[in-house]
Amino acid sequence: MTYEQAILFSIMGGVFALLLWGKLRYDLVAFGALCIALVLGVVEKEAAFSGFSNKATVIIALVLIISKGLFGSGAIEIITRKVIDSGRSLSTHIGIMSALAAVLSAVMNNVAALALLMPVDIQAARKAKRSPALSLMPISFASILGGMVTLIGTPPNILVAEQRQAAFGEPFSMFDFTPVGAACAVAGVIFIMLFGWRLIPADRAKHDTQKELENLEGFIAEAEATEGSPVLGQKIADLDEIAEKADVAIIGMVRRGNRLPGMARREEIRKGDILVLQASPDAIEQFIGAQKLKYAGADKHGGALAPNLKLIEVVVPEGARIEGRSALSMRLLYRHGVTLMGVSREGKRFRERVRKLEIEAGDLLLLLGPEETVADVANRLGTLPLAERGLQVLQRDKAWLAVGLFSIAIAVASLELLDLSIALACCATLYVALKIVPLTQLYDSVQWPVIILLGGLIPIGEALTNVGGSKLIADGIVYLSQDFQPLIVLTILMVITMTLSDVLNNTATVLVAAPIGIEIAAARDVSADPFLMAVAVAASCAFLTPIGHKNNTIIMGPGGYRFSDYWRMGLPLEILIIIVGVLMIWLVWPFYPA
Repeated sequence: MTYEQAILFSIMGGVFALLLWGKLRYDLVAFGALCIALVLGVVEKEAAFSGFSNKATVIIALVLIISKGLFGSGAIEIITRKVIDSGRSLSTHIGIMSALAAVLSAVMNNVAALALLMPVDIQAARKAKRSPALSLMPISFASILGGMVTLIGTPPNILVAEQRQAAFGEPFSMFDFTPVGAACAVAGVIFIMLFGWRLIPADRAKHDTQKELENLEGFIAEAEATEGSPVLGQKIADLDEIAEKADVAIIGMVRRGNRLPGMARREEIRKGDILVLQASPDAIEQFIGAQKLKYAGADKHGGALAPNLKLIEVVVPEGARIEGRSALSMRLLYRHGVTLMGVSREGKRFRERVRKLEIEAGDLLLLLGPEETVADVANRLGTLPLAERGLQVLQRDKAWLAVGLFSIAIAVASLELLDLSIALACCATLYVALKIVPLTQLYDSVQWPVIILLGGLIPIGEALTNVGGSKLIADGIVYLSQDFQPLIVLTILMVITMTLSDVLNNTATVLVAAPIGIEIAAARDVSADPFLMAVAVAASCAFLTPIGHKNNTIIMGPGGYRFSDYWRMGLPLEILIIIVGVLMIWLVWPFYPA
């Protein structure tokens, strides 16, 4: 092993270890690794930022922008409203929703597809009086499966195509992934519909996390300001520090029987005014005693949920602005007049000291604020709504325009009249010019942590290949499997890749596994295409954990799932995908082309 190989293997090992640890954001880990590689001289300075100009990175960013346009135009909402019926049997509902999720994910970002379908599914669950836990995991898994069907369906496919172009001068085309990907998606959806959802733990299906979180009884009280109370003459905003120390939120004020608008943050408190408090019973009792207040009738003035206040549930996706921070550190109440009322994590409710709780990806948040601003604040936090209507006004008059432009871009790229990146760039430009994607939302629609991850790891992956690191690993695999048929070696590579993808970011997995697949094929003197297809399928299939794919993280809070719930349905699904995937690769992508 050479010096360069040893250094690069150490850097990649450190990256994998930090990603598994999960305490640092993956984009920070990747960019830090690139800086170390540059300082140590194992990545040439000319290639330092080649990852950001890589075509795969550009295509992924463009797909995210176009997905935002399809979302905002209401194009997908038109489809979902026509096919969803809460009166259907659960198995039929899951089958239809899963199929729809898979189809949408084939042509748009699968996180966006899930974000569109999740509120619809939750509303259907409430109408059917059942827990959404029974259907959210199947829909998430189906959206991941659908991404395998086309080139743009998921980042691993785009990266694998670019790896092929770098190695052989020609990438995979838009629908080269379809025979294998579609077969896996269809088999997976059928399994999910008939058997998969039945493997969800029974106790998870007995409760509705959102309803439990919304139950405010015992957490809202009204306290009257009396003679001699230290709060008299102060504004509610002036009491933030005292209230935070007591772990109490003052979420409104009633004067002479009338609820003051919003949170009444700038109103001076007078004798007889009634403060609406949100906290645990013990905290409320202590705060009332310390401030010399007295209890008022909680139902006399409508309590917390006055007409001008709105209670909404949102879920925290990976990379959201509030992830890793608390409501207190973001000064959510002070800056925006919005109160964090509760948090649900892995089915466990937090109702005490929630404003000091560090928020994690997958958490379900209950927010209370002025009706006209709370949705906008939730959007700024980077959270996803769980109400059927999104947080933005849909431009339904532009729905078919959005679909038409996107269809033209795909057709032009498929007929090779324009390169895919150019066709998507033109489509994205038209989306902005026609205000299908407002300019103010353009940059917010790109998942910048993913772009930074790619920009950091692509140069390291290329350097590892250039110094023979990938060949070294491939030679080891070939040596250990020298008596095996190529199909068995391909299966082994697929299992290893799928295992890595369950615990690591799938883009990081592809950047390591794809060059190894190419080197294995060269050593066995067979076509590399079957091995690249195996890597694409395996890297997309992360069903065993909530951290393997963003969609699995997103559903964790709304479904009330625990970490251990995923493998119950995920393990047999992964085994099925390996069987179907290997068979289809063998049929469609021969090892010895004619």
